[in-house]
Amino acid sequence: MDNSKASPSGAPSRTGAPVAGPFSYPAFTVLWIATVLSNIGTWMHDVGAGWLMTSLAPSPAWVALVQTATSLPVFLLALPAGALADILDRRKMLLAVQIVMALVAASLGVVVLLGAATPVLLLLFTFAMGVGAAITAPAWQAIVPSLVPRQALQQAVATNSVGINISRAIGPALAGFIISGIGVAAPFLINAVSFLAVVAALAWWRPPAPAERRLPTEDLLGAMRAGVRFAWHSQALKATLARAAAFFLFASAYWAMLPLIVRQVLAGGAQLYGVLLGCVGVGAVLGALGLGRLRQRLGPDRVVALGTLGTVVALLLFATIHNPVAAGVASLVAGASWIAVLTTLNVSAQTSLPEWVRARGLSIFVTVFFGSMSAGSIVWGQTATHFGISAALLIASAGAVLAIALTWRYKLQQGDSSQLAPSMHWPAPTVSDEVAHDRGPVLITIEYQVRPENAARFVATLDELSQARLRDGAFSWGLFEDAAQPGRYVECFQVVSWLEHLRQHERVTLHDRDVQERALAFHSGAQPPVVSHFIAPQTPPAA
Repeated sequence: MDNSKASPSGAPSRTGAPVAGPFSYPAFTVLWIATVLSNIGTWMHDVGAGWLMTSLAPSPAWVALVQTATSLPVFLLALPAGALADILDRRKMLLAVQIVMALVAASLGVVVLLGAATPVLLLLFTFAMGVGAAITAPAWQAIVPSLVPRQALQQAVATNSVGINISRAIGPALAGFIISGIGVAAPFLINAVSFLAVVAALAWWRPPAPAERRLPTEDLLGAMRAGVRFAWHSQALKATLARAAAFFLFASAYWAMLPLIVRQVLAGGAQLYGVLLGCVGVGAVLGALGLGRLRQRLGPDRVVALGTLGTVVALLLFATIHNPVAAGVASLVAGASWIAVLTTLNVSAQTSLPEWVRARGLSIFVTVFFGSMSAGSIVWGQTATHFGISAALLIASAGAVLAIALTWRYKLQQGDSSQLAPSMHWPAPTVSDEVAHDRGPVLITIEYQVRPENAARFVATLDELSQARLRDGAFSWGLFEDAAQPGRYVECFQVVSWLEHLRQHERVTLHDRDVQERALAFHSGAQPPVVSHFIAPQTPPAA
């Protein structure tokens, strides 16, 4: 499920009434328990893969490639996975992928038991598990609003964060003892079994019936284009993505280097590796518990800056103090800092997205997250190979500090996501006859009459409105003033087809309606603005 954090459970609603906690809703509770169990197995699997690689190929470059193989598939596949999650049945999609991932994990366990594992084979299995994670990540995040009512959404996101970090605290430590006591194949086999808990929960869950579709389902490529277009024209989402890339690129250093820090710097074994990862999880849980109050006092932008500075402290400790106690303290600080940044960024992404593009927008956030982690793992692995582990960690810490200053102008969104609900206020377009869905492109024009003293404010408001037109489907937008009649303005935008324009009617949000009403308030004509639709003529068939 989602690994983000918002206000603490029991926080008052905007009306002052207490909000029921997410565990009041059985579907959320069942899926939460199942995913905590599965995530414990996943963390055990990750520890096993990292530790196994230190035995098969102990160089920093090879060990860092395990993290790359985990995160690269998400970078490559998150966007199409998000599009699929927006156009397919999310429950059935999750069920199918969870079953396949169970089989892959079991197969890796058998290969290790037989002594047939090689560095390349381990990376291939890790990559396959990453593909499964890539396909399911947007869908998991997108189903949260269907498990609880809107007023409990932020609390549900917060509780998911706590659950994921409980598993982060238990799984690695448990894996260390299991590897030492049973063998390195055991975490992979246990992970395979853990997927069955999620399969059972998904089979039990009956999500609410989706709204009846009045228009044909989007095709995959069209849905992907719509998701990218929305992200490109959403200032709030772009700010979140910029801050995410700047943080995860440098924070990836200790994730990629931790197995080597344990084996080569601390001269420890699998138990110490598991304990340190468990400390990261404990730090994350502790950080999550205090994050709501911290965000209220500091605001999201300062929380991300503070979390980044905490990560810098952890990197410096890992680089300069080489004993297990200092490494444990560094891990606690790293976990608390990680959850502060990750959950604040995740809430910012969630509150930037309307429902129609939620999974696609979150998939782009996940793409930036894992892309930065993949790139960082490669960079810090190569840096450690040539200059040493400590030098790589010191360089990453300096880069993280610089990133705070370079991205400070990108402000995060933590507003009321209810304003992104569909407004459905656009009237049906007037046409003389039925228009085929594939006709296009379509040009829409709106004529305004504006008094000269209001011209500057009107143009500024239309510029804001243009972002909504482009987010919802337009590929071009313009505003023009009549040279022969000052004050007469024509707004025009184009969409690729009549069907895409009809989809615009369903996508426009309450916030967009408010901006449009501000624009209409400047209109001074006796009649409402004239709206016209022009469709490119059909090409006659060749003779």
